[in-house]
Amino acid sequence: MPPLEGEALRRLLAELGGGWDCADGKRLVKEFKFPDFKSALAFADRVGELAERVNHHPELTVAWGRAAVSLWTHKIGGLTEADFVFAAKVDALTVC
Repeated sequence: MPPLEGEALRRLLAELGGGWDCADGKRLVKEFKFPDFKSALAFADRVGELAERVNHHPELTVAWGRAAVSLWTHKIGGLTEADFVFAAKVDALTVC
């Protein structure tokens, strides 16, 4: 399966919304803000649990007051629709 590009990529990114960025056309990236380190870490744990359930593992960075998620389909070195679905599920974790 080839990675998404062009109009298909732009359309899915627009549908996803919510602050996700795809500057390089190969990764979805978003930084989430939190009031402290403990909250950021708890969010990263929830993302990790989701990743294990769906067998799709993003790159996570946790620091005081923030957690960044970067995801792509490693096998193809780019993005698929599954990456956008996962990103939407990550967004849903912020309401927990």
